[in-house]
Amino acid sequence: MSAQTDIRSAVRPEPDDLLATIADYVCDYRITSDEAWQTAHYCLKDSLSCSMLALAFPECVKLLGPVVPGADMKGGARVPGTSHELDPLQAAFSIGVLIRYLDFNDTWLAAEWGHPSDNLGAILAVADYVSRRNVAEGRDPLTVRDVLEAMIKAHEIQGVLALKNSFNRVGLDHVLLVRVASTAVVTRMLGGNRDDVIAALSHAWIDGGALRTYRHAPNTGPRKSWAAGDACRRAVQLSLLVMKGEIGYPSALTAKGWGFQDVLFKGQDLVLERELGSYVMEQVLFKIAFPAEFHAQTAVECALKLHEQVADRLDDIDRIELETQEAAVRIIDKTGPLNNYADRDHCLQYMVAVPLIFGELTAESYSDRVAADLRIDALREKMQVTENPRFTEEYFDADKRAIGNSIQVFFTDGSSTDKVSIDYPVGHRRRREEGIPLLEDKFDRAVRGQLGARQASLILDACGEFDGLSDMFVPDFASLWVV
Repeated sequence: MSAQTDIRSAVRPEPDDLLATIADYVCDYRITSDEAWQTAHYCLKDSLSCSMLALAFPECVKLLGPVVPGADMKGGARVPGTSHELDPLQAAFSIGVLIRYLDFNDTWLAAEWGHPSDNLGAILAVADYVSRRNVAEGRDPLTVRDVLEAMIKAHEIQGVLALKNSFNRVGLDHVLLVRVASTAVVTRMLGGNRDDVIAALSHAWIDGGALRTYRHAPNTGPRKSWAAGDACRRAVQLSLLVMKGEIGYPSALTAKGWGFQDVLFKGQDLVLERELGSYVMEQVLFKIAFPAEFHAQTAVECALKLHEQVADRLDDIDRIELETQEAAVRIIDKTGPLNNYADRDHCLQYMVAVPLIFGELTAESYSDRVAADLRIDALREKMQVTENPRFTEEYFDADKRAIGNSIQVFFTDGSSTDKVSIDYPVGHRRRREEGIPLLEDKFDRAVRGQLGARQASLILDACGEFDGLSDMFVPDFASLWVV
C-alpha cells in the first residue's frame, strides 16, 4: 500500500496499490479459463432463476420500478420479468433486489462472506443501458460474453478481497464489496480507462459501509434482501459521476487518520491473499436445493436425511445436537422469537427444524403461515449448537472450502438416530457433476413458473448453449425477459 506519512502535506500521492491492482486487473486481464466461462454461464442462469422466483413475492415486487411513480426511462435498462424500463441506477437496484431477495443466489465463504452474483444487478443494468445507447448512436451493442466477463471479474474482486479481510469483525456488511466490485467493472463497461477505474474505486471505498445491524438479532429484517441492490445502485452512480469528470482520491484507503483503513478497519491493512484471476468464479458455491443461508446448507441436507426417522416421533425427542463451523455459530445460531422472513432464513435452528418436520425447505417455509406451526419452535428449543473444530478448519482450507454440519437426534427412551454429517453441500465445486443438473432444473422451473409457455421456451432455447448465448447482443437478450 502507498501510505501517507505526513498528514500536513497536500502533495497528492500515487494511487493506493490496491486501487491500482484492481484497475489493472479490470482493464487488462484476459480470462482464459474454460471452467470460469462455463461456470459464469451457469451463474447467469442461476441468478435469473432467483429473480423469477422472487417475482412471486409481493414484498419483493413492491420494491421494483422507478424511485417515484412515472420516473421511467424510455430506452433505459430493462428489469427481467417485468415491463420496467429504468435509468441504469434504479434498474441496478431493481435487478439486484430480484437476485438477492430470496437468499437463493450464489455464495462465497471466507473471512468475509457474501454473494458475488449480487454484482449482476449493476452489470446487467449497465450492459443494457450502454448497448441501447450504442445502438442509438450507430455503434455495436455489448454481447452476453461481455456480461459474463464482467461477472467473472466482479466475482474475483469481491471474493479475493473477502479471503483475508473480515469486514463483519468491525461491524460492516459484506455489500461493501458488492459496491467496490461493481464500481470497478461497470466503470470499465461505461468506457472508463485505468485512471477512471481508480477514481471510481476511491469513491466506492470512501463511501464506507453499511452496518450489519439488519442481519443480526434483535434487528434482523428485510433490508438484508435489498442491501445488495442498494450497493449496485450506488456503484453505477459513482461510475457515472467519474465518467462525467469527477476526480478521485488516490489515498482513499491509506490516508493517515482519514482513510478507510484508519477510520473503519481499525488501522489494519487491506490485503489481497492471491493474484486476481478467475479463482472465485471457478470455486463459487451455488444454492441449488433450497434457499437457506449457506453456512446451514449441509445442516439442511442432514435434516432431510433424518426426516423419515423423526417425523413421527417429534414428541419423543429429548434433544438435537448440531455441530457446525465457527462462522455459523456466530451469525445464525439464534434463540428466542423470530419476527419475520429475514429472521427465519438466518436462523440455523429454524432451517433444521422445518425439514425435520416437513421433509422440505422452500421460500414459503419462512412465511408467517408456516412459522405459526408450534412444532417448529418446540424443536428449536431442543437444539444444542456447538462448533466442530474440524468443520472450522476445513472451512478456511483453500483446497477444501468445506461447509460441514452434523446432526444427531436423541429420544427420551435413550435411543438415537445415527449422527449424519455432510462436509460439502450440493452447490460446491466438488459436487458440480451432481449439482449442475439440479441447477438446470431450477432454471427451467423458475422460468416456466413465472413466464408464459412461448416466452419461457424462447428463453430456455437461447440460454441452452454457451456459444450461442455468449454471442447474443445484450438488447436481444434483455428483450427476451420483458413482460
